[in-house]
Amino acid sequence: MPRVKQICCIGAGYVGGPTCAVIALKCPHIRVTIVDLNQARIDAWNSPDFNLPIYEPGLEDVVRKARGRNLFFSTNVDKGIRDADLIFVSVNTPTKKSGVGAGFAADLNYVELATRRIAATATSSKIVVEKSTVPCRTAESMRTILDANSKPNARFDILSNPEFLAEGTAIDDLFAPDRVLIGSLQTQEGKEACAALSEVYQNWVPKERILTVGLWSSELSKLAANAMLAQRISSINALSAICEATGANIAEVAHSIGQDSRIGPKFLRASVGFGGSCFQKDILNLVYLSESLNLKEVAEYWKQVVTMNEYQKRRFSKRVVDTLFNTITGKRIAVLGFAFKADTGDTRESAAITLIRDFQQEKALINIYDPQVESNQIWTDLTEASPDMSLAAIQRQVFICPSALEACKNAEAVIIATEWAEFKTIDWEAVYAGMNKPAFVFDGRLLVDANKLRSIGFKVTVIGRGERL
Repeated sequence: MPRVKQICCIGAGYVGGPTCAVIALKCPHIRVTIVDLNQARIDAWNSPDFNLPIYEPGLEDVVRKARGRNLFFSTNVDKGIRDADLIFVSVNTPTKKSGVGAGFAADLNYVELATRRIAATATSSKIVVEKSTVPCRTAESMRTILDANSKPNARFDILSNPEFLAEGTAIDDLFAPDRVLIGSLQTQEGKEACAALSEVYQNWVPKERILTVGLWSSELSKLAANAMLAQRISSINALSAICEATGANIAEVAHSIGQDSRIGPKFLRASVGFGGSCFQKDILNLVYLSESLNLKEVAEYWKQVVTMNEYQKRRFSKRVVDTLFNTITGKRIAVLGFAFKADTGDTRESAAITLIRDFQQEKALINIYDPQVESNQIWTDLTEASPDMSLAAIQRQVFICPSALEACKNAEAVIIATEWAEFKTIDWEAVYAGMNKPAFVFDGRLLVDANKLRSIGFKVTVIGRGERL
C-alpha cells in the first residue's frame, strides 16, 4: 500500500481550505499544500494577521497552529501537483448558466481543467481524490482524461471522498465526523488507494467511522444526503404555511414530530428558506441526472423540493407587503442578516438576496446589516440578482449599515433573515424608539421572543405561526 507523505489540494475555497488545514493539524508528518490560481485568496490565507478569506469558527486557530509547519498555501499549482502523493480536487462546481442542462446540471469545467493540469504536470503516479460535489460517474470522465494524457511511469488511481460539512460548524465536523466516505473502484489498485487515504484519516477518525464503498455509490451519496436534508426543510416549511392558515404553531408541531425516534428533531426548524452552496445545486443536479436517465417522475419529485423553497421565500415577502397595508413603496425596511445562515460569511443562494430583490421591485428602501458579510459581497450578490439594474440604481435603494441598531433607525419594519445570535440580544426598546410607528417585526428564523417584543409595542409576525386563537 502506498504511504501518503505529501498532499496537494487544488482549490482554496470553503471545502479545500478547512478540510486540508485540519488534515495538516492532525497529521504533522504529512506536508499539505493548498494551491489556487487566485492570488488574492492565497494572499489572504497567508496574511500575517490571519485575515483569512473564509469565516468559520475555529478555522483561524487551526491555521495558526499548522501554517508554516506542514501547511502551506501557494499559487504554484504545478509544483504542488508534482510533489504530491495524493491530490484533492476541490474546485467549484456551480450550476450551469447556459448550454445543455442550464439551470440544473453541474458545470464541470473547473474539474476538467484541474484534471488536465494534473495529467500534464504529474511525472509520477498519484492518487487523485474528488472532493468537489460532482454528478454520478464524474470519476469515469476524470480517469479517461488522465489515462489519455498521462506521461510514461505516471498512473492514477481515482477516489471519491465527498465532504459532509455544515458551514458554521465545519471545523467541529472535521474534528469529529459522523462518517468519512471513501469510494473507489473495486480493483486491487483501487482498494490500495482507498486504504492509503483511509490511513490519513485514521490519524484522528475512528476506523469504524470510515466507510469504504464503490466509486459510484460515493458520488451519489453526497447528492442524496443534501437532497434528503433539503427535503426535510421544505417539508417543515410547507407545514409552516398550513400553520399560519390554521392558527397552529410550527415550533410546537416540529417539536412534537421530532420526538418520534423514527424522525428525530434535526432540520425541522421552519425558516424563510434554505440557502448555501450545496442544497439547491445538488438537488438540481439530481433532477438533471434523473431526467437524463429518463426517470421523469423521480426528477419531478426532487424538483418540488426546490419549488417549495422558492415558494416559501415568495410567500414571506408577500406577507411583509400585505401586512404593511399592501404597499412598501418608499418605506424603509431593515433586513437583519445577509449570510445564508449564522456563523458563516457565505451568501450563496441566501434567502435574504431574494427578499431584498422582491422589496426592491416594490420600490422600498432597504437597510442591511450582517456581522460577517463584506460590503463588496453584498453588492455583487444584489447586482447578480437584478441584472437589469445598475449598481448605482441599486445603491439608491439599498444601504449597508454598521450595526443592527443603525439599520433599524427610521424603518417601518425589521426582517430577521439570518439567525445570528446577536439579534436575540439587541436592545429592542431602543430599536422601537427609533422606528416609525406602527413598528413591525417579521421573524423569518423563529429567533425572537414575540411576546416580549409585543409588550414593547411591536407588531410581530412569526413564520409558521397563525394569528388565530
